[in-house]
Amino acid sequence: MNRKKILVVDDNPVITKTLTMKLESAGYQVLTATDGSEAVTAARKERLDLILLDISFPDPGVGGGVQWDGFKIIDWLRRLDEAKDVPVIVITAGEPAKYKDQSLSKGAVAFFQKPIDNQVLLEVIAKTLASGVGKPASV
Repeated sequence: MNRKKILVVDDNPVITKTLTMKLESAGYQVLTATDGSEAVTAARKERLDLILLDISFPDPGVGGGVQWDGFKIIDWLRRLDEAKDVPVIVITAGEPAKYKDQSLSKGAVAFFQKPIDNQVLLEVIAKTLASGVGKPASV
């Protein structure tokens, strides 16, 4: 059986663990990343079917590094041949008025505000995967 592979990108370990358990119990193979660097690396190495992406990530702090946010991650993913057509669903605790339109204009196929209704999320994932790569699913 060829299980669909989903990448969960979130810096909160509780969110990644919860989503991983829900997705695996629904039959998906799950990978996780805690920032943009890990997300881009996973997208290059793995044949992803879908990405669940948070918008807000912590400042890299002392020593620098890239200040990632979900929008920058989407931009990077869209430049990769391996990920340019992979559907992205945004999940965030941020203000929907601030992030929803920008997420959708960047190419996200759906937007969820935390806390997430897992059943609705699973339905949207299934519809998105069934509709074909990169095509938005209607909710």
